[in-house]
Amino acid sequence: MLFTSWLFLLASSGVEAKTDFPQHSPVPGGVALVSIPRSLTSDASVPKVYFEKNRVMVLPTNEPEAQWIAVIGIPLSAKPGPQQLQFMDADAKENTLVFEVKPKTYEEQRIQLNNKRQVNPLKQDLERIQREQSEMVSAFKSWHSTSLEFSRFELPTKGEISSPFGLRRFFNDQPRNPHSGLDIAAPEGTPIYAPASGQVMTTGNYFFNGNTVLINHNNGLVTMYCHMHDINVAPGDSLEKGALLGFVGKTGRATGAHLHWSVSLNNTRVDPVLLLDHK
Repeated sequence: MLFTSWLFLLASSGVEAKTDFPQHSPVPGGVALVSIPRSLTSDASVPKVYFEKNRVMVLPTNEPEAQWIAVIGIPLSAKPGPQQLQFMDADAKENTLVFEVKPKTYEEQRIQLNNKRQVNPLKQDLERIQREQSEMVSAFKSWHSTSLEFSRFELPTKGEISSPFGLRRFFNDQPRNPHSGLDIAAPEGTPIYAPASGQVMTTGNYFFNGNTVLINHNNGLVTMYCHMHDINVAPGDSLEKGALLGFVGKTGRATGAHLHWSVSLNNTRVDPVLLLDHK
């Protein structure tokens, strides 16, 4: 199989596009916008692009040199330096696009929990956690594409940002996975709304995340809402932007009432702030 390597072409902020794009921030936990050279694509079909074996969102653009831009979620575990995308060109040859990940260091957060099972779960807890993680990962990895448009998000609830994305976390002084979402502190019972249209993929009460909703927004973009008090939607529901999802709570591993909001691109959790409408 023929491989052709292309030096990365990063989309600049001056790109005129027919659709919105997330903010370009090629760091661990960020989003990279990579132009696919027009000479390698066909007008007739959307190119299939993959990063670390996960399919990547591709959106149309009107750049002189590119018809498509790949929107790539970068894992928090990514090392700074060159990274590769794979895609099939118009002649059905597999190509490699190279883009650069820049370094970023996230702050540290230490949390004390009285419920020690939420720091060091029992054997039966671990079995439950594994089942729940498999269910959530299946939702994050799913692929649906009914539209090639992206619209920037609104915050799903009103409140104060209490914990930003990416914090290096320690529970009872023990290191755990970094913070994979945005925490919004709000009184219990505060409404939570869909930040964009989509379809409810699954709901559940999970060991760590408490009452949870996952929504598919097309092309590998999935959002998750955790620690809810009540859930107002069901799997399969089609939602418009602003639909009521439920209410803020403190279920699962939570020290107070708040919404944990995660955004996933190509099965990779990224900083939700990069997809917000800042106008």
